Amino acid sequence: MAVLAAAALAGCSASATGAERGHGATASATPRATPSARRTSVAKPKPKPKPKPRPAPTALPVGPSNAGTLPQTQALPHTGDAAFSHVIHDFWLAVTTGNPNYAKPAFFPEKAYEQVKAIADPDYDWQYRLWYDFTLDVAAVRPLIGKGAKLLRMAVPVQYAVWVPPGACYNNVGYWHVPGSRVVYEQGGVTRSFGIASFISWRGDWYLIHLGALTRAGAVGVVDDPETGAGEPGPPGGC
Repeated sequence: MAVLAAAALAGCSASATGAERGHGATASATPRATPSARRTSVAKPKPKPKPKPRPAPTALPVGPSNAGTLPQTQALPHTGDAAFSHVIHDFWLAVTTGNPNYAKPAFFPEKAYEQVKAIADPDYDWQYRLWYDFTLDVAAVRPLIGKGAKLLRMAVPVQYAVWVPPGACYNNVGYWHVPGSRVVYEQGGVTRSFGIASFISWRGDWYLIHLGALTRAGAVGVVDDPETGAGEPGPPGGC
């Protein structure tokens, strides 16, 4: 009996030792993470905000959108009011971009021209002579201005303004007319200029009507008297 008890105790002791060894083997197979092995989070840099695109240039209104359908008045236009500053803005935008459509609000209204002219088809004449010639002249002026030009002023010789009455110049309706304005600008530190052949009035506002020339030999753009310096406005005359 003593021998059996000793054997039993020996068996228990061996079993416990084996269990302890097994537990130790399992612990050694999964080592604890050391501080150097732990993952560290790195803050990502914030993306830089994209620059906002520049707004596209826009033309400014000169008169009401329906001005051409309204009757003419004998009001003499001014060159110091908001309407004429819009004429200057639209015209300069057109010649510096080469896009004549920017000057549409500053150009004599087509419906007004239909009222003015005592000719068979004033709408056709507006489209295929007046406006078409203006687009050619804008294309001719554009290379002279180049990049980085700065508008200094538009000199309008209002002392030469005359009222052209009905019956003159194939007209049904009268209007104010001023010839020989000058566009004065700076390019590369040099003052330069060119002319605007004719402005005429509608309901107390000046509108572009001829840029390079009143008449021309063919479908070619014309630059009116380009000069170094401010040039001389005028002369009087025309209709």
